[in-house]
Amino acid sequence: MAMDGLGKSLRGVLDKINGSASVDENLIKDVSKELQRALLQADVNVQLVLQLTNRVQERALNEKPAAGKTMKQHVTKVIYEELVALLKNGEPLALKPQTIMLVGLYGQGKTTTAGKLANYFIKKGFTVGLIGADVYRPAAYDQLKQLGEKVGADVYGEPGEKNAVKITKHGLEKLKDRQVRIIDTSGRHALEADLIKELEDIADVSRPEECILVLDSQVGQQAGPQADAFNKAVGVTGVILTKMDGTAKGGGALSAVATTDARIVFIGTGEHIRDLEPFDADRFISRLLGMGDLAGLVELAKTEVGQSDDMEQLAKNIMSGRFTLTDMYQQMKAVSKMGTLKKLVGMLPGMSNMEDKIDFDASQARLAKYRVIMDSMTVQEKDEPNLIKGSRIDRIAGGAGVAPKEVRDLLKQYNQSRKMMGTVSKDRKMRKKMMKQLGGMNPDDFKDEGDDGTAS
Repeated sequence: MAMDGLGKSLRGVLDKINGSASVDENLIKDVSKELQRALLQADVNVQLVLQLTNRVQERALNEKPAAGKTMKQHVTKVIYEELVALLKNGEPLALKPQTIMLVGLYGQGKTTTAGKLANYFIKKGFTVGLIGADVYRPAAYDQLKQLGEKVGADVYGEPGEKNAVKITKHGLEKLKDRQVRIIDTSGRHALEADLIKELEDIADVSRPEECILVLDSQVGQQAGPQADAFNKAVGVTGVILTKMDGTAKGGGALSAVATTDARIVFIGTGEHIRDLEPFDADRFISRLLGMGDLAGLVELAKTEVGQSDDMEQLAKNIMSGRFTLTDMYQQMKAVSKMGTLKKLVGMLPGMSNMEDKIDFDASQARLAKYRVIMDSMTVQEKDEPNLIKGSRIDRIAGGAGVAPKEVRDLLKQYNQSRKMMGTVSKDRKMRKKMMKQLGGMNPDDFKDEGDDGTAS
């Protein structure tokens, strides 16, 4: 997850509150100091930190907890709300046909971000065209073309042509049937007059609905002045912060941009093409504080996995209490599509404190090995796992190139998962919640095996 260091520090602040015998003025002052330390270490501006912690102290001491809430819950809520207020500064990028122009200096990640943004819209069901208007950086068009092929976007460029406005005009005409058109522009080492003129001319030709500044989050607090400068020059409507996964200055970049007129629309959270997520201050802070992001997890599942027949059948099997190795295989396949285990665990409430105790690389490798083992099974064996004994185990191990013990380990894992799924199938409230998230299926359609029809 982005900004692991800040997340751990903030969760430490909440642990201090929850572990205290009572909440008094001294505790709130101590908590404020620890909150200040955590935010300053994440490169957040000193003045912003002082303003935030002063508001936390004032609200925690003077506001009464909501009905039914304890003082500890009240202070936690105040910290959450003030952190959200610090970063919240606008609406997300609209999911509609549009032209998007990407701008920024050299080395900020514009071209890679163009590919990631194309992938995002394609996953949402849009047709996308990419226009390579970066005429200064060698191989920029080749890189954009490779990214387009990877995600399924059409790419237009004119290698050797030095007139970016001409390329843009031709590209818009060539890709006029694409619902979303993304223009990748040139950068410079600084916001110089010739760059401003070129960007203005491209904007005049393309009339983009969105002019998005791509910024490397490692610039920290300088992200604010850069966003302001580009905004004054070419009218920036949004900012994408890249490399949020690998810098201690992410807090500075986020907070600095949030205080400008340009809203944050996405953050880059890794090297993979899918590692671009819409920025939502509420959900971002919720994950940092270890409260999870179940809405984001469901959205990710729908985007990456979709409402396929396989997934619907998996849901029905879980709800009915029937869970086979075939279902387990589909489950693992879905997880692999959604990203790393670490990313998924960070979206589960209360799991953030477990991250240091989990060997994610080993777990990821084990899931991959389990899928190879299951590929060596027959359809009947996957549908009826109780058949897998003795010589079958040896045959499956030989086909997968693993030791028989690893096949037995898989069967042990399967039996544990089957018991857990059995518990879910008998929980009526859980059924309703899962069915709502999986597209509104009726939980009463899925009764336990042997169920007499009465509610469990």
